[in-house]
Amino acid sequence: MATVKEAVKESLVGTTREPQLSAQTRATFDRHSHRDEATGEVYMTEDDFINAIAPQNENYHKIKREQYAILFGVADRRRNGTLSLQDWATFENLLAKPDAEYEIAFRLFDVDGKGTVRYDDFQRLYNENKGSDGIPFDWNCEWATLYIGGKKRRHDMTYPQFSQMLRGLQGERVRQAFHHYDRSGSGYIEPEDFQRIILETARHKLSDHLLENLPSLCNISTGSKISYANVRAFQNVIREMDLVDLIIRNATLKSGDGKITRTDFLNEAARIARFSLFTPMEADILFHFAGLDEPSGRLDLTDFAKVLDASWQDPFVDDGQSAASEAKSKALTTTKKVMNQVLDSAYHFGLGSVAGAFGAFMVYPIDLVKTRMQNQRSQRVGERLYKNSLDCASKVIRNEGFRGLYSGVLPQLVGVAPEKAIKLTVNDLVRSRYTDKQTGRIWWPHELLAGGTAGACQVIFTNPLEIVKIRLQVQGEIAKNVEGAPRRSAMWIVRNLGLVGLYKGASACLLRDVPFSAIYFPTYNHLKRDYFGESPNKKLGILQLLTAGAIAGMPAAYLTTPCDVIKTRLQVEARKGETAYTSLRHCAATVYREEGFKAFFKGGPARILRSSPQFGFTLAAYEVLQTLLPMPGSTVEKKPTSGTLEPGVGLQEAKAPLAYLRSRNALKIILDLDENFGRPKMPPRSAWSSLPGLGGSRPSSSTS
Repeated sequence: MATVKEAVKESLVGTTREPQLSAQTRATFDRHSHRDEATGEVYMTEDDFINAIAPQNENYHKIKREQYAILFGVADRRRNGTLSLQDWATFENLLAKPDAEYEIAFRLFDVDGKGTVRYDDFQRLYNENKGSDGIPFDWNCEWATLYIGGKKRRHDMTYPQFSQMLRGLQGERVRQAFHHYDRSGSGYIEPEDFQRIILETARHKLSDHLLENLPSLCNISTGSKISYANVRAFQNVIREMDLVDLIIRNATLKSGDGKITRTDFLNEAARIARFSLFTPMEADILFHFAGLDEPSGRLDLTDFAKVLDASWQDPFVDDGQSAASEAKSKALTTTKKVMNQVLDSAYHFGLGSVAGAFGAFMVYPIDLVKTRMQNQRSQRVGERLYKNSLDCASKVIRNEGFRGLYSGVLPQLVGVAPEKAIKLTVNDLVRSRYTDKQTGRIWWPHELLAGGTAGACQVIFTNPLEIVKIRLQVQGEIAKNVEGAPRRSAMWIVRNLGLVGLYKGASACLLRDVPFSAIYFPTYNHLKRDYFGESPNKKLGILQLLTAGAIAGMPAAYLTTPCDVIKTRLQVEARKGETAYTSLRHCAATVYREEGFKAFFKGGPARILRSSPQFGFTLAAYEVLQTLLPMPGSTVEKKPTSGTLEPGVGLQEAKAPLAYLRSRNALKIILDLDENFGRPKMPPRSAWSSLPGLGGSRPSSSTS
């Protein structure tokens, strides 16, 4: 019965339902609210509101955290200094609106909540919050009267009118400020006056780098003063920061080294913009401030970030740091940097060793087949052992078992670590020596020199290990054909050869490794850059790196096969009835005379099949190991220079929730009126006069 009665009542007089709150809204309120023990009321204070709307881990060197209290005035609809759950829910719902930034600013001045801003309320709030020593602004100017009416015909502003007024306010403030300092009417002001104008009107929107170097704007022309044209051009650039960011991103992506010139910027702007074309002066201003630390005129995203990213801070500046503590900090930083480099090198050397050993182990059977094919001679006592590579592999498994495919694998695994470390380090060292620091380009003969030098240096380690490996690889077939032939260990071979014997065939090893590396490294780098499009702004994936490494290894491996055949013949111990080679030239001539030109490419396909997958396995293992075994300390999150509320340069969107982003943007709009909005006010000087020692009279001292 009660249910029917309630239904009739609802249909006659209507109902009032509380808005449905999201779980996140309620959770945020519960986390930051307090409960009144006497009344049981749950509420938020102003400090609670700031904690909820302004995350502690953000950077507030531009818009101070206490200035978020401005928004509390918007959320506190009842004007009682506290927020209920419904007040908080209403404010969060407001933040979800697409035009929340301007509506928040409007509600701040819509004191009675009737949907219009009265001029008297606007003027009162403006006067209460503006700085006492700021540049004056005339609200009776022609521009202002277009929005609020003349002195005798003031009218209220609707939301669209108020929003549009705020949109153009900063430009009018700059214009009036310029006239304020241009007392002679010459159209020029001093650089220091220009800096003060921008600091008062746009400090909250611009980076420290830009603000500190504002007086240098006079250097874009021959004079020592700044014209009104300079000021307007500067203002146009900062108004179009988002478009500038888009143009720079597109232009740097098309650049081979990720750097662009003023001409590149203007050309890309012509491709992208339909109406917002940049004047030559505006381009000059952008490149002037972005290129203060890079006078070459070729700039990358890092240079432009100092202008476009308002949260950018000089990483070397630490406010309040004394000279002594700064020197101590620098020394400590240098020490840590050196130790970091040592540990980082050791870490990568270890990973490279394991990854290289894994790659070598996976393709070792192919390497063994290649060696046996290269060692097989056409004119020899007895029957030919192998017809081709597949026949060789099947006979090794049949006669020596599966383990026979891994004969001599241990020296190979031991040698991979120093071989890869020396080869990669020397190549990088020589390449960096000859690489143009501005463009990142290197002349192709220098690329060949870097690769060849790396190949030459690795022979110190690889030749002894190669000769031991080869002799272990072929002793299986010796044992099969020579009855009673003993199996030798790696240590026996080392002792028997001696130091000089370990470097037998070193000239052939050089002849193989120098051209191999000279072919491989330039090919690999050109494939990455020219085919896959690697650049400072594009990082290649594992599959692309593996493909580049595998393809580069093919010509390098096959074209150096003749050198590898000669090296193998020199390092294998000659058997009865076989020609004993005395030198590199003698070996090459004998092979050509007895076996023909084709003999120099024996094992060539096997060498390709070994080299390409070896690079693939090595790189894949290296990437996986880096993920599974990160360097200790590398995963510790560092405190970012900029927070997550500001978008990054290169069209990197901000990571914070949309509600936080809109509250911050709303503050930017409000601070366009005056940078002191929301800041605590210091008492006027007259208020201190009554305090002893601060201008007031001293208390009379009693005399005994």
